[in-house]
Amino acid sequence: MEELTLDPENPQRPEKGAEPAAADTQPQVTTLEEGQVVDYISGTAIKETPKEKVRQRIARALVHEHGIDPHDMARDFPVTVSEEGASRKRTKKADIAIFESGAKHNTANLLRVVVCKPEPKRGKNVVKIREPKQAEKDLADLEELMGNEDRPRCVDGMWTDGVDFFFRKKVVGDFGARFEDRSDWEVADGTIGSRTVASHQRLRQADPEMLKIAFQRCHNYIHGNEGMPKDAAFWQFLYLLFAKMYDERITRGTGRGRFRTGLKEMFDDDGRAAISTRVKGLFEDVKTEYKGVFKASDEITLSDRALAFIVSEIAPYDLTGTDVDAKGIAYQELVGTNLRGDRGQYFTPRGAVNLMVEMLDPQEDETVLDPTCGTGGFLQATLKHLRDSWKKDAGTFGFPDTEEERVRYADRLKEYAEKHLMGADFDPFLVRATTMAIMTLAQTTGNVFHMDSLAFPRGHLPGVEQAQEKIKFGEKVDVLLTNPPFGADIPVSDESVLSSFRNGIAKSWGRDPVTGEPRESLTSRPSSMAPEQLFIQRAIEWVKPGGRIGIVLPNGILSNPGPTDEAIRRYILENCWVLASVELPVETFVVDANVNILTTLLFLKRKTGQEVQNHRMGTEKPYPVFMAVAEKVGFDRRGNDLFKREPNGEFVVETEIVMERLRIGDKVVTRPLKRSKKVIDNDLPVIAERYREFRAKHPVPGVDPRKVAGASA
Repeated sequence: MEELTLDPENPQRPEKGAEPAAADTQPQVTTLEEGQVVDYISGTAIKETPKEKVRQRIARALVHEHGIDPHDMARDFPVTVSEEGASRKRTKKADIAIFESGAKHNTANLLRVVVCKPEPKRGKNVVKIREPKQAEKDLADLEELMGNEDRPRCVDGMWTDGVDFFFRKKVVGDFGARFEDRSDWEVADGTIGSRTVASHQRLRQADPEMLKIAFQRCHNYIHGNEGMPKDAAFWQFLYLLFAKMYDERITRGTGRGRFRTGLKEMFDDDGRAAISTRVKGLFEDVKTEYKGVFKASDEITLSDRALAFIVSEIAPYDLTGTDVDAKGIAYQELVGTNLRGDRGQYFTPRGAVNLMVEMLDPQEDETVLDPTCGTGGFLQATLKHLRDSWKKDAGTFGFPDTEEERVRYADRLKEYAEKHLMGADFDPFLVRATTMAIMTLAQTTGNVFHMDSLAFPRGHLPGVEQAQEKIKFGEKVDVLLTNPPFGADIPVSDESVLSSFRNGIAKSWGRDPVTGEPRESLTSRPSSMAPEQLFIQRAIEWVKPGGRIGIVLPNGILSNPGPTDEAIRRYILENCWVLASVELPVETFVVDANVNILTTLLFLKRKTGQEVQNHRMGTEKPYPVFMAVAEKVGFDRRGNDLFKREPNGEFVVETEIVMERLRIGDKVVTRPLKRSKKVIDNDLPVIAERYREFRAKHPVPGVDPRKVAGASA
């Protein structure tokens, strides 16, 4: 199939030698009333019902994953069906009908049909994934729409309620039509020769929402259908995800991958056994290759049926070529749900993570560290930020990658992660989860150390020795991003740890009776301190002079009038330039951590030794600090999306232009696709833009860090 690419500088104009791409003429909606949504197929305003939410998700995936032009789809398409055993006929509607590319929307050109149902209410329970035999009535309705030999071209059908996905293939023979179960649709029209396994098709890049659903379905199948506890189900899925990424890396372009399933293979015992044998052998190779990540005792304990289900869900995806952010969203949601800790671990919401990375703007030659990495949100966002910056520099941001770009960017991310991306955590499960996340995004395990960052460079945990070489205090780290554990209920009281902070923050403070300023007590010292207080000093010690810090802190440290908090603020001002302060609303952590806590994102730049001396001598010149208060972060306290509204209460709608690879006749064309959508009410992207404008007027204070490389504080 021939592929045409549009000129990135002018997406309406193809490169030389290419044919013009068809313009997208979808009508544009400017406002929406309560309870309405813009239809992804027709571009008109429609009522947003539970069923419609599922239909819109599927329509988007058909475009993004299968390259089906929205103009070749129709919603609620009427199909004439015959009553069983009778001559009477009636009309039935296909929720989504897909037609031959560029052809009229009639029954003769109908190729595929989709039935959508409302998503079942699940509450906090895992919904059990059904087998095709348990959904015979639902699939009978799908078969009616597909027709028998009277509609020989309509051979593919899908039934979904957003939780269950069933695929049917109609095979027309001399004795009529029969319907067979399939694990998916073929990505391309037909297959290569007689081969039907996923590894011999063009693997598809994942739509973020559909990849998240696929991950959830895999986890729910293990938990709900196999009876495994949630945490055990989680690790079994991660083993298989790691195996999938490894298989892509070592077999890319060869067609000999082992993480695959034939479209019919998962529906019989012999086929499931064959899948199990392939994938379990693959996982043994993974354990050998990544001995530092996996133990010899790690094994896949799933039944052949469960293993085949998971392989069928994720094998069709090209995870190497799928957008970094799509993988990060799917992975982070699954990991965060399963690995939230009880030691003040509040995994940072994606919006806050992205804002911090955008504002600190790590570069390709800079080492980034998160000493309390949790599930790796900051490290994943750093990889996405770098890849986006490369595409912006090349003028191709918003365009699908070519095969050459996919390989090139993947290699650059791998090289960066191996050399410059660092993480650490006290929890061995989180270390493992973050390592797997980096592998998913960058095709390498990166550098994630199992250690106590407050005890560093001492400590008994196994990651300390390696970390001492790669992230020495004040020498290696250019950018530090972290959300440390919070709370007086998880104090640090180990004197072997506190002793490292006695020359800085870990002191008893009172008030000078004359000046009222904080004064260190010479007769006592604190026996414990809150971890976030100590992490401020540790963060400053870790970065180079001129290095940048982004840290999430409870508001009390920056606003409480007590002498200890004031002393900490004075310590920050003495040792750092304050770049910015962004206060977050309580909703930020209510949804992700179920705690009511007001937080501030504090951005700092470590001073050189001379700059510290200037501050102590009072010769430091005043400088401007960027400050912002975010009132909205895109969702309410219940986690529901929050949308912008006009003064009359109608929703604000914007037109989004996305470059898509679509099938136009017998060609694949990259062209702009315009779609309208409601605007999320989120102050964080606006704050990032305002910060860039602020820095254009007010350069970062202090000496350029590149001029002080290697200097000591």
